[in-house]
Amino acid sequence: MVRRVLLIGGLLLLAGCGVNNIPTYDEAVIAAWGQVQNQYQRRADLVPNLVNTVKGYAAHESATLQAVVEARAKVAQMNVTPEILGNPAAFKAFEDNQAALSGALSRLMVVVERYPDLKANQNFLQLQSQLEGTENRIAVARRDYIGAVQRYNTELRTFPGRIWHSLLYSDLSTKESFAAQPSAAEAPVVEF
Repeated sequence: MVRRVLLIGGLLLLAGCGVNNIPTYDEAVIAAWGQVQNQYQRRADLVPNLVNTVKGYAAHESATLQAVVEARAKVAQMNVTPEILGNPAAFKAFEDNQAALSGALSRLMVVVERYPDLKANQNFLQLQSQLEGTENRIAVARRDYIGAVQRYNTELRTFPGRIWHSLLYSDLSTKESFAAQPSAAEAPVVEF
């Protein structure tokens, strides 16, 4: 009876000491990553409709449209699994492909500015609004993912998480976080 009480007391003490934090935070990172992927997929799904709408008005802008299509294809080809979160090279490749798509879409929006009829087209306006909303959702999902990674990685590196990691969860490693693209430090050029 005394052993049971001590065992239960010991388990409660362990539960209160953060022994479950590492797997809990790991699952939070995976869930946050799923939301990032969800928003990227939403954007990728909108791109063909956007490109087709613009094609009708700006057929001679084929180089820009082709860049968008190719960037989307690279994003779609990448096999993204939860293991990417612990692989810096694969994570960087994923980030680079997403940045290329973002850049191509930005160039497409510049092209659109040259076509007043396109800007007034209801289909285009709806797609543009959805794309802008998706970009905002991507930013929020990435922010949440970064927070989840920070919480998880901090737990692995601080006391008592460091102890629990070495004793119980040594198979789990730190996760990769997003970093700003080098071009993000440059001010955009606005010409009138």
